[in-house]
Amino acid sequence: MKKQLIFFVIIYGMLTSCKQESNEVKTKLKNEELLNTKTESMVITKIDSSELPKSLKYSGFIKNAVRWNDNQGENILITTETGIYTNEKFEHENDGSDAELYAYHFIVKDNELFQTWQVYDYIKDCSVDIEATFVKNTLQVTDLDKNGIAEIWLMYKKVCHGDVSPSEMKVIMYEGNKKFAMRGENKVFAGIDNNGKKQFYGGEYKFDKEFKNGSRVFKNYALNLWNKNIM
Repeated sequence: MKKQLIFFVIIYGMLTSCKQESNEVKTKLKNEELLNTKTESMVITKIDSSELPKSLKYSGFIKNAVRWNDNQGENILITTETGIYTNEKFEHENDGSDAELYAYHFIVKDNELFQTWQVYDYIKDCSVDIEATFVKNTLQVTDLDKNGIAEIWLMYKKVCHGDVSPSEMKVIMYEGNKKFAMRGENKVFAGIDNNGKKQFYGGEYKFDKEFKNGSRVFKNYALNLWNKNIM
């Protein structure tokens, strides 16, 4: 009986020890997951237009203005839209309107601004419905590959149409001076067929060479961004 009791105590101790080790492993893994989640995104700060350096030049009306720090130094990014207007620089054969959008990236060094890249797109001379806008809440600054250099994500759509056809849609990502692009169309509801099934148009996309040859984590992030905003 005594031997059985000793054996039971030993087994109980072993099981308790294993359970504690299991809980410690789970806690460690959970903490590592939280750490990885935190390092996926850079800390970005919104900037009021009045806080921008006076030397910073841009066209259109500011939609977003943010800053952050990474291995390149202090970064400033602004996105702007002109809205619908007439740009005298464009030729107008249809007496139509124009709309443009911009994104500017700067590095601040020794209190001086250095522009590293610019995104520009537009619709011109459109006599029906016109749009050239950034998709709301899609501006992202990440460090998915954890190399200390931010990835900057922009998403926008543009269209000139008089019906319910899809808009041209793009995801543009920059890491340093390297540009990645995902291009296609958004998806629009086109009605219900005779069988009561919903019909949609659009939704197709293509990755450019940089995305195709780049990290899988970039493609996955771009695809997730696309699918969240496809409608």
